[in-house]
Amino acid sequence: MQTKSHTATAKSRKKESGFSKIKPKASVPLEQTEPLVEDEPKLEEKPERNSSNSAGDSPQLLPAEIKLVCTQDNLANHLELVSKAVPAKPTHPVLGNVLLVACKKTQRVQLSVFDMSLAIQTSFDAKVQSPGDMTIPVGLLSDIVGKFSPGDITLVSREALNREGEDSEDSGNSATLPEAVSNSPVATLIAACGRYQVRGLSSEEFPAIPEVKTAQTICIPAETLKEGLKGSLFATATDEGKHILTGVYFKIGQDSLEFAATDGHRLVVLNTSIQGFSKKKQAEIAQPLELTVPAKSLAELERILSSRTSADPVELSYSTESALIEFRWGAQRLVTRCLEGTYPAYPDLLQQDFQHQVTLEKAPFIKAIERIAVLADKKEKTLSIRINSEAQQVSLSLFREFGNGLEQMAAHVNSDGNLSISFNIKYLLEGAKAIASSQLQMHLTQRDGPAILVPAGNPSKPNILMDAKYLLMPIFKE
Repeated sequence: MQTKSHTATAKSRKKESGFSKIKPKASVPLEQTEPLVEDEPKLEEKPERNSSNSAGDSPQLLPAEIKLVCTQDNLANHLELVSKAVPAKPTHPVLGNVLLVACKKTQRVQLSVFDMSLAIQTSFDAKVQSPGDMTIPVGLLSDIVGKFSPGDITLVSREALNREGEDSEDSGNSATLPEAVSNSPVATLIAACGRYQVRGLSSEEFPAIPEVKTAQTICIPAETLKEGLKGSLFATATDEGKHILTGVYFKIGQDSLEFAATDGHRLVVLNTSIQGFSKKKQAEIAQPLELTVPAKSLAELERILSSRTSADPVELSYSTESALIEFRWGAQRLVTRCLEGTYPAYPDLLQQDFQHQVTLEKAPFIKAIERIAVLADKKEKTLSIRINSEAQQVSLSLFREFGNGLEQMAAHVNSDGNLSISFNIKYLLEGAKAIASSQLQMHLTQRDGPAILVPAGNPSKPNILMDAKYLLMPIFKE
């Protein structure tokens, strides 16, 4: 696979073992990182740089590449949106930066972050007086802007740090700095409270974010996608050794969308309806589209969707050639690579001969589990449940050497006999919380067989029609 940066030397790169390196400036080496796509990606056409600012615009600064004015609220909110996706320890300094592109024609500012596996872009309105682009450390920039008072912020880029009271001969002091550092751009932020400068890196070092080239696009209601992610992400595996299980499985049909997630101990399956594929490709699709998306990327998507207020749908695009998936909504988009491998066949697990059915009020059931969970720890996390069909009652108990707990509650039990079964208390609690209704039903086979939780009663969000099943395996000892 090959990823090309914006530098003029990118065309001359040699392939190494099927992969390419991002080529920054020669003085700043970059270790090899697997790129996201094979084709040469492009972020967008870069605006022409304007180096002829009038001296009256900013007398204390050198001629600016970028000059724009935006509100503190706008800049802070959009930095917050992208900053969470930046890795704590990036493999190269530029991957810890946000790419800022100011476009005079559209009067908008675009912010992008990219860690070579996940890319997030957003844009907002601004008064762009001079277009240009640069990268700035996103954490530092976000912290500074977040502390500013509400009001306008002027952002100007220049080629050297300027200290108050310095003569022009001493202002750069570049002789004491490495050439790569002394030539790097500096972002100057001017607000009512004062002025701050942050040294960045050239945008030429920032790897290009791929475009998903496909005609397959579906529209998903934002609330439906958000609820589907919320109801499935918690069940994905965190162990990187379980590669394919660290993602959420999507099965997309003409008018349906299925989410599935499992870590090997439990399984979540959610089904909902969608608008279907775009008319351009609809007639050519004979089989459902199946793909597995990394949970890390989807967690960022859920976070962003939870913070937005727009009711506009989310466009999902997928490229079978590059295994890339893109989520686009409004002025924002998220691009990531799907996980390779075949997701486990799970439908047969849901087809069981259930002999016991228990209906419970969800809120009291969750409260009871939370109370008794104070006795659990990593050493002992087994919660025992006894179902009494005659008394129409469910008992929860957990016994330790230092104490024990017992909870009893009324239930509607549809069973020919009683049943005792045990579960991991954490898995049971998370599953109960994921059921989006006022009541829940437990379908059980026998003490060593799987149990399935399904919604019952009034749905939490009547406007979202979603069929949910949460399967968990019992803890069984002979």
